[in-house]
Formats: sequence, C-alpha cells, structure tokens
Amino acid sequence: MRSFVSEPTTDGPVSWSVLGKLGSYLAEYKGRVTFALTLLVLAKLSGVGMPLVLKRVVDSMDMSLLAEKGIEIIVVPIALLIAYGTLRFFNVFLAEMRDTVFSRVNERAQRKIGLEVFQHLHNLDLEFHLSKRTGGLSRDIERGTRGINFLLRFGLFNIVPTLLEIALVTSILFINYSGVYALVALISVVAYISFSIFATEWRTGFVRQANLLDSQANSRAVDALLNYETVKYFGNEAYEADLYDSNLTSWESARVKNRLSLGLLNSGQALITAAGITVMMVLAARDVASGNMTLGDLVLVNAFMIQLFIPLNALGFVYREIKAALADVSTMFALLDQKPKVKDKADAKTLGAGSLPVEFKNVSFHYHKDRPIIRDVSFKIAAGEKVAIVGRSGSGKSTLARLLFRFYDLCDGQIKVDGTDIRDLSQHSLRQQIGVVPQDTVLFNDSIYHNIQYGFPEASEQQIQQALEFAQLSTFIDKLPRGWDTKVGERGLKVSGGEKQRIAIARVVLKNPQILIFDEATSSLDSKAERAISDALSKVAKNHTTLVIAHRLSTVVDADRILVLEDGQIVEQGDHNTLLQKGGVYSALWEMQKSDAEPAIN
Repeated sequence: MRSFVSEPTTDGPVSWSVLGKLGSYLAEYKGRVTFALTLLVLAKLSGVGMPLVLKRVVDSMDMSLLAEKGIEIIVVPIALLIAYGTLRFFNVFLAEMRDTVFSRVNERAQRKIGLEVFQHLHNLDLEFHLSKRTGGLSRDIERGTRGINFLLRFGLFNIVPTLLEIALVTSILFINYSGVYALVALISVVAYISFSIFATEWRTGFVRQANLLDSQANSRAVDALLNYETVKYFGNEAYEADLYDSNLTSWESARVKNRLSLGLLNSGQALITAAGITVMMVLAARDVASGNMTLGDLVLVNAFMIQLFIPLNALGFVYREIKAALADVSTMFALLDQKPKVKDKADAKTLGAGSLPVEFKNVSFHYHKDRPIIRDVSFKIAAGEKVAIVGRSGSGKSTLARLLFRFYDLCDGQIKVDGTDIRDLSQHSLRQQIGVVPQDTVLFNDSIYHNIQYGFPEASEQQIQQALEFAQLSTFIDKLPRGWDTKVGERGLKVSGGEKQRIAIARVVLKNPQILIFDEATSSLDSKAERAISDALSKVAKNHTTLVIAHRLSTVVDADRILVLEDGQIVEQGDHNTLLQKGGVYSALWEMQKSDAEPAIN
C-alpha cells in the first residue's frame, strides 16, 4: 500500500511568537488599531456599567421605600431605565464600530501575508515543489489565512476585553462588598482558565492529527483527479477510491477523538461555571437575609457573575480555536521560513538583450551524491547556432536544459551566457531571455487566447494572431465554435497533445526570447504536423541561440551540431552526416529508429 502522508510543518507545542510576527503586519495602521482598542475599552465600560444601573433600578423599586420616596418613585426609575437602555445600546454600537474600524486592518493583513506567501512559493526552487503535493499545500495556506482572520478578529477582541472585564468586576466586588466575593470570582476565573488551558493542550495533538490527515486526504483526491486519464487508462477507479477511503477512515477516527475530547472539555467548563455562580449566589442570598445587602445588590452580583462567565465561556472556545489557528498560521509561516536553494547574489547582474552565446564548462550535477546525472560536460553554442542533444532516456538531456534555466545550481563547473556565469546573473533577467517548449506541456484552465498571451501579457491581438499562425494553430482554432476563447480545461485536458504543444510553441514565439530550448517539442505531433512545426522552428532558430533536446533523431538532422549523451557524458559530437559516418552510438540509434519507422511487411 502506498503512503501519501503530508509532511507536518509544526511539531510539538505551537509557538506564541506567531503573534509577534502578525503584529509586524499591523504597523501600517497604528492609528486604526489604537482607535479600535479605545472603542473596545469604552464598549466594555458600558457593559460593566449596566449591572450597576440595574442595581439602582431594583433598589428604587423596593416597596419598603414607597412612603419615603413619594412621587420620586416614578421619576427616578424611568431615568435609570433610560440610562440602562443607553448603556446597552452603546455596548453593542461601540463593539460594531470597533469591528468596522478594524476590518481594514484585518483584511489588509490577510492580503499582504497571502501575497507574500504566494510570491515566496514562486521564488522557491523546483526541488521544493517536486517534493510537495499541491492539494496539501493549498489546504495549508487556506487554513493559515483563516487562522490569521481568527487571531486578529476574535483573539484580539475577545481575550483583551475579557481580561479587562475580569479586572473591573473583581475590583467592584472587592470595593463595594467583601473580599470574599472578589476571591470567589477570581478562583472561579482562574479555575476555568487553568482547566481550559490544560484540556486544550491535551487536545492539541488530536487537532493537529486531524488537520494532517485532512491535508493527506485532500492531496490524495487532488492527485487522483489531476491524473484522471491515467486512472481511466488502467481502470483503477476502485483502487483510487479505496486509497481515498483509507485516508478518510483515518481522518474520521481522528475527528471522533477530537469530538470526544471536546465534549470532556465543555463538560468540565460547565461544572466550574455552575459551581462559581452557585457559591456566589449562596453568599449573596445570606447577606440579603441578614440585611447586609439589598435586593439590588443580589441582582448586581448575579448579573456580574453571569456577565463574567459569558465571555469566559467564549474564552474557552476562543482559546481552543486560537491553539488551532496558531498551529495553522505556524504551518503557513513555516513556508515563509523555507529558504530557496537557488538564490540571486546581492550584486547580481542583469542579462542584456542581443546575441547570447551559451557555454557549458566542465559541468557536473547530481540530485544525490551516489547517483551522478551530468559528469564533466563541456560544449558551446554560438549566438544564432542550433545545437541538439540526443541520447537514450535517462542520459541527462533534459537535466542540461533545467540547469541552463537555473532550476538547479551546478555541483561543479560553470554555465555562461554571453560570457557571464549564470550564478552571477539575476534569475529574472536570465529567464526573460530563455524560451522553453517542454515535452509535457501544462496549460492553465483558461482560454486558448489567454494561454498564448501568457508568453507576453502585453501583446496585442495582432501579435497573438501571428504567433498562432506561426505555430500552425489557425486552422484548428477556426473550427472551434468559440475560436480562441475556447477553454482548454484543467491542465489542458480538453485539447490533444499535439494542440497543447502548438499552443506552447506559440506562447514561446510570442515571448520572443534570445535563447530557445525545445525539449522534445514535437514529440506529441504526427509526422505531417511534426514536419510543419520543425520547419517553422528551424526558421526561428536561425536568429536565436537554440538548444534542442530530442529523442527522435529525424527532428534534429538540420542542427549545426549534435551532441550524443550517454550516462551524463558527451560521447560523440558533430553534424548529422559526420556522426553517421563514424558508425558509433549516434549511427546505431539512427538505424534503430529508422528500422522502427519502416512499416512491417506481412
């Protein structure tokens, strides 16, 4: 059974330093944050003031005072009730104003962090992306962004006001009544918070496991759907469903444990809440009976305790969610901590336009030390020259193209463009001058027009029309009901392999780089289309420095020079006729392919 476990990016306790990192994104709106916090304090003062006014209302309505108060009994309660209603309104209104003021800060922080992660992922090297599963990676980013929203909106505006309210309530109880009331309130709060923290720390492992298995299941599903055709070719729908269900079964088990632990946490919190309120009401009822407190005091103490435990109840939920959010945000920030293995130097040069010769000088490369891929390869491509690299599968042909594009850095040797080591050039300027038509062309799930325009986003329709004519696409597009507005589907699955290759060629032609790399560029075309495209590619190659990676030798017979690669080394080089006359590796490959191309005689 294959394993599809996504790598966890956090392990052990989640660091609260994440909050410090988030704080740096709020610096742009210091004024808004300060104003929002001011509104927060005012809203909480309004909330604490309501029980105080309510006590006065109840005491004013005490029947034993009617004879002494006279007509005043009608006026005073009405004024107090109006004050009570005003405080309740401002409690809600100020909270809404606080959210409105802070919303710009919240959304801007999410936007900046999301953009930073997106840009950083594109700056990471190819090796990182080849080792990651897109489904799990996108789910990590999605959860991380959602976690940021929770931490900024609910964490900041729940924990801070709750702590402020606890301080205010205990101070009022201590000053106006006895220290016993303040002590009971504090013990209840401390017990509640301590239990919540302990239980939540215990539950964090279940939360992390559930998230990990969720990413794993999502990665499996995305992988299977992206490889829809392969699944169908081998009739493995049931096999993929079993793999997916196996992942979902593990996820289900983790979620059940998560729910059970949540039930225990909620029950413990409810017990502490009930015990605290009960003890406080017993004390208050006793003092009312002895005449040490009024009925209004009883109502005030009851209102304070209920009001105190309402945010405390939310605090338990918020803390649980904060722990999960911190884990999610930590995972996303861990992506930002990933350092690209291929980096620009601080003083990187910019590669100019014009004729650009290429030189490979004693180039060696390996992915693993015990398995060399390229070994001491040296050759030059003059400006405007067309050089082809041929050889058996696995000989390292495509790796040379990736090294020139600087997807990887060399283990030894140099690659020079226009006389400058590519490690001394900025990656952007280097890649702007290189156009690649890969063997496996992947298109965006958009229109044909967009996929061609991607080579040069500022191109006009006339330029795009010229590019598609050059790539022999006009006839195909004219037959489509929606023309070049036709959608190509996920990864270009709605068009044939040959059509995808033509789109890729048109895209590179539109980019108009000085260096061209064709990596099996005509491998998906039939013989007639291959000849047409090869002729077109030969025309454009006359004015460009061109490297052709080929398996089918018939596509490179017109190359100025052909390099034959065996086990990562150049074993032969020369033009087509020269290599045939040598009777070596190239000649043997030619005869083999020529024999395969001849029709069988029955």
